[in-house]
Amino acid sequence: MTNPASRSTDLAVASVDPGFASDFEAVLEDGVSGHRATIGCVIPAYNEAESIAAVIEGLLSQTRLPDVIHVVVNNTSDATVKIASQYAGPHEVTTEMGEQFTEVFVHDIGKNPDKKVGALNYGYSLVEGYDYLLGVDGDTIADERAVEYLESEAVSDTRIGGISAIYSIDDRPIKGPIAKFLISGQRSQFAAFNMHNLLRGRNMAVLGGQFSIFSTQALRDVMKQNHQSTPWVKDSEVEDSLLSLQIKSAGYLTKISPVARADVGGMTTLRSLDAQQVKWTYGAIELMWPGQRGDTKGQPFHPNLRVRWFENFAMLVNIFVRVAFLTLLAGSLSIGAFVFSAWWLVPVAVAMLLNLRMALALDKRNARDILFALTFLPAEAYMWVRMSHFLRSWTRFLSRKKVDNWAMQAKAERGAGLGHWTPLIVVVAVAIAVAVIWSMLGASVQSAILWVGWPIVGVVTVLQTLGMFFKLIRRQHGYKV
Repeated sequence: MTNPASRSTDLAVASVDPGFASDFEAVLEDGVSGHRATIGCVIPAYNEAESIAAVIEGLLSQTRLPDVIHVVVNNTSDATVKIASQYAGPHEVTTEMGEQFTEVFVHDIGKNPDKKVGALNYGYSLVEGYDYLLGVDGDTIADERAVEYLESEAVSDTRIGGISAIYSIDDRPIKGPIAKFLISGQRSQFAAFNMHNLLRGRNMAVLGGQFSIFSTQALRDVMKQNHQSTPWVKDSEVEDSLLSLQIKSAGYLTKISPVARADVGGMTTLRSLDAQQVKWTYGAIELMWPGQRGDTKGQPFHPNLRVRWFENFAMLVNIFVRVAFLTLLAGSLSIGAFVFSAWWLVPVAVAMLLNLRMALALDKRNARDILFALTFLPAEAYMWVRMSHFLRSWTRFLSRKKVDNWAMQAKAERGAGLGHWTPLIVVVAVAIAVAVIWSMLGASVQSAILWVGWPIVGVVTVLQTLGMFFKLIRRQHGYKV
């Protein structure tokens, strides 16, 4: 391991409010004045020929270079190894922090049944002697000071087991209306998740593998406490969420940086987005539900899962309100009993304002983000897409059917599979069935259903709108996501 020149203490701080800015600046100064840490970077790569060069170049452009970079290629069928190998070898770089040295190694581990988990554990075996492991996905490009910020805060507090960067998606290269729509939705979704974690004392529920730094001491403690031979285990569809839970249970903090940023690879087709989101949600359900996979116990009341419970409950409310409203609206119109009320525009207006506030909180917002929020229909359409992922995940989980969600995501990213159309087919079938049943009911029964249904939907909508309003007026302390 190498020991590059000592760093400068002149660190830029993001635009947060004065109190938070001064506190975080003090954290950075404490971090750089103490122990000079060593960082081993691991990049698990599967068919990343299009992005791996930019990822490595992004790391070599950091103000604080990792001390070593290991690209661990697994199960690949493209030119990932060939492209990555062009960067193999030593690199001497001069940054504002002085002369720095790193070395890039490329490992092709061939067919690996444990997929990303196997690649991460292989990489860990190569860097376990370092102070920190920096995990970087093969399609994630970080801002030039991301490693510097993550290391500085990690070194400043030995209680920190891992810190995640703020994730977004660079939408500039995206082409095509569907792809742009999906990327705008994902940018908004990431922004809401990141802001939620920042406002919870910067407690990060998931140390995403996209760009996070881990204390190797914390990883060793996790392995010891859970009787594991490796930090990551294949007992979960969401290996990063499980490890985050274990780090927290071992007594460490899991944090999100307010200033370190990274752009991740987004999903540009409905098929690939469905596969990714279903895998994530399915894996989270397994962690929430006791005893679902192997000997890994579910931990429904774990602090890191509170945000997951909130997400699932909020999605359930979203589904109920929308489906019930459309059903009652259709029923009312069918018998000429619908009376328009302007009050139903209030939830729409609050939702638009909340979406707009989140768009304005984006660090690199653009006109498309603003239009996505203000025009309402794109954000509403993306919510229906998310609801389909939610229903598919819970249906797959409750069916107890054994499914390799990693393989299904890889298949979807290759452009194969039609499962993402299942929710639409089910909705059409249910709508037809409901219409037939409605037509068979007598006028008195129809009126009774409407008389009971509308007040229930109204009460739930009012409560949901209040929840959105409180989010709207909550201070964001100048955080940018």
